[in-house]
Amino acid sequence: MSGHHPLMKSHKYLYPKIYSVRNLCIAWRKARKGKTKKDYVIEFESNLRENLLELHKELKEGTYQPKPLKTFILRDPKTRVINKSTFRDRIVHHAVHQIIESIFDKTFIDGCCANRKNKGNLYALRLFDKYKRKVTKNNTRTAFCLKADIRHYFFEVNQEILLNILRKKIKDEKTINLINKILKNYPNKEKGMPLGNLTSQFFANVYLNELDYFVKHKLKAKYYVRYVDDFVVLHENKIQLEVWKLYINKFLKENLKIELHPEKSRIVPLSKGVDFVGFRNFYHCRLLRKRNVKKMLIKIKLFKEGLMSHEKLLESFQGWNAYAKWANSYKLRERVSNLIKKPVSKIEPLMSL
Repeated sequence: MSGHHPLMKSHKYLYPKIYSVRNLCIAWRKARKGKTKKDYVIEFESNLRENLLELHKELKEGTYQPKPLKTFILRDPKTRVINKSTFRDRIVHHAVHQIIESIFDKTFIDGCCANRKNKGNLYALRLFDKYKRKVTKNNTRTAFCLKADIRHYFFEVNQEILLNILRKKIKDEKTINLINKILKNYPNKEKGMPLGNLTSQFFANVYLNELDYFVKHKLKAKYYVRYVDDFVVLHENKIQLEVWKLYINKFLKENLKIELHPEKSRIVPLSKGVDFVGFRNFYHCRLLRKRNVKKMLIKIKLFKEGLMSHEKLLESFQGWNAYAKWANSYKLRERVSNLIKKPVSKIEPLMSL
């Protein structure tokens, strides 16, 4: 069959590009970004040349094995299990990502917004706003939103299905074997990916690209935005969304062995406000989620109790403030900023909000 589909191009000789010394150097620079004062980075860099050459040799000869993951619990405010790879393994993740990202990225739809160059949560918000205006004809008519997320997504991703999706574009078995080693370095050898690995975030998009194509091309949904495992579909007809929701869940179960979260996937009128990428989005305004504010208050409390440095608190506050600016939050930001100067007793009552 001539006239190859542009997305069908497959890539063969990738593996030497992954383990090339040049690529490993770039990967090391990316992995150390913002972490140069960490003990494990300093230790790796005390013998940098030898360590990178050793990694190059192991990858080239196929003897590379990832080290066991470190597991810790993060409570902010949801409890999450984070599995962290060693610094050495993170260099390998960056090295793989460096080479295969562009192959897949060009197949992703515009509405796939997380962990991509020139995209992100603010891009997702802007797209959502644009679609909201279109579907409501500039806010002159009622419309609805299917707001959905996938149940225990990172724990449920089927590794075999993911590898098969990757194989469609990567015809280089050595690269697939390396990816398999990264995936299998996880307590469950059949499903799940470590939250916190760069590769996991990237593979999350590869996996759900199947859903994106189903929604856009099979269901022909015009207004669809996805941020990791959180997505919205907008339509003027509520029943249409009900039908699509059933189709989407069926597709996810049959093709990707995952499912919609039963409590968190529902259809709401746009006028009621939609929770998406950390904000409550209404027609005329955007508010921060309560838990987002609470997170900042907890950090101020830790600082007051001497459990966090002033430098760390300011860094957190600046990040939070830049994010909060995207909401209608001027007064709130003023209040939080003033709290940093006040005693801990003034924060306590606000924590229960």
